[in-house]
Amino acid sequence: MERVHQHIPAISWSAKARRAVEAPISFLVTAAIANPDLINLAAGLVDDTTLPADAVDRIVHGIMADPARATAALQYGTTLGLANLRRQLLGHIEALEGKPASTMGLSADHIAVTTGSQQSLYLLGEALLDPGDIVIAANPSYFVFTGALAGLGARILTVTMDDDGMDVEAVDRLLSRLAGTGELARVKLIYCTSYFQNPTGLTLSAARRPRLLEIVRKHSAHHRILILEDAAYRELRYDGPALPSIKSFDPDNAFTLLAQTFSKPFAPGLKLGYTAAPPEVVDAIVHQKGSHDFGSANLCQFIALTALQDGAYHAQVKRLQSHYRLKRDTLLGALDKHVPTDPAIRWTHPHGGLYVWMELPDAIDTARGSPFFDDAIAEGVLYVPGAYCHPPDENGHVPASHLRLSFGQAPLARLEPGVHRLAAVIRRHLGTIAP
Repeated sequence: MERVHQHIPAISWSAKARRAVEAPISFLVTAAIANPDLINLAAGLVDDTTLPADAVDRIVHGIMADPARATAALQYGTTLGLANLRRQLLGHIEALEGKPASTMGLSADHIAVTTGSQQSLYLLGEALLDPGDIVIAANPSYFVFTGALAGLGARILTVTMDDDGMDVEAVDRLLSRLAGTGELARVKLIYCTSYFQNPTGLTLSAARRPRLLEIVRKHSAHHRILILEDAAYRELRYDGPALPSIKSFDPDNAFTLLAQTFSKPFAPGLKLGYTAAPPEVVDAIVHQKGSHDFGSANLCQFIALTALQDGAYHAQVKRLQSHYRLKRDTLLGALDKHVPTDPAIRWTHPHGGLYVWMELPDAIDTARGSPFFDDAIAEGVLYVPGAYCHPPDENGHVPASHLRLSFGQAPLARLEPGVHRLAAVIRRHLGTIAP
């Protein structure tokens, strides 16, 4: 039968779908796959050589060898998460904080297990935010979450960062201004990556942690503003002090949510995160999660529980700390060695995490599609344009002269060659700037 061609009407998308845009990382991954010789300093992925395959193999065999555990692991679980895992995670948080959970108002029932900490961030946005509600974040910030917030219709207002992390006094001033304009009621959330931030690698200083909580309490007279503390990179610390979380200063478990993950300190393939939060927030997350997946993969939760119990998790954290410390030092050493000296060029020196943030002269545009970006691709090196990480300021301005470098996935031996290639592009574009 001959096919009859006819007009096919357009799909009527939801307002939420119309607000969504392509994730920047999709293009970067495609570019890396298209050219295997490209040195990928963009991907925030972990190093394949560090994945704990032997430990997970042993753990899975042990689970499957026990009929009762095997049956439980392969069955549906609860939406909140495996009870024994949540109890183990409570103890893990106590060890990280160096204080009893009771001093933070926490119990195992205040921990929700999610499919990666990213799901927790998104579920919280779904539970809290209506279109037009306000989230305050640092600038720059984690672009995947700010993109999700934009898809939910939230307004993202930003404050600056310095070497001590998010400027919390700027948060205080912004909240005061919003109170003056009658918009404080729309502020639902302060988003803060408190350890080795993605994208800058910077950490919120010790003094600013309790101060941010104090500021939020002050401005929560008529409705409660929450602090979402994203601590995904917390355990990838290579030097510097082991700082307590913002949450550790919240004895009533009322104003803070602490989101952590197994992805960075153990293995991303488990796709497990966990969030310690006020009880009503946990309930809201679980209600939303029930509509998404009924609960995270039970087998993965059994693997995570066993790894925490038998020492495999802590051994992996130590292994990663040693491995990534060397990679960080190699990248920073290569930057010192190859990048031309210029007072307008600077980069961060993170104490942990996977990222280094670089600032170039304002006249150099590093955005996707710019001559600089295209030259870097041609030279064989890939980075994340800083413009992806900057929500527009009040005037709609987005800085375009920054870039994020990751030492996570790229092999150790390719870090210095990657920086050498990038430095050649920088030197070329410095020469185009009018004196």
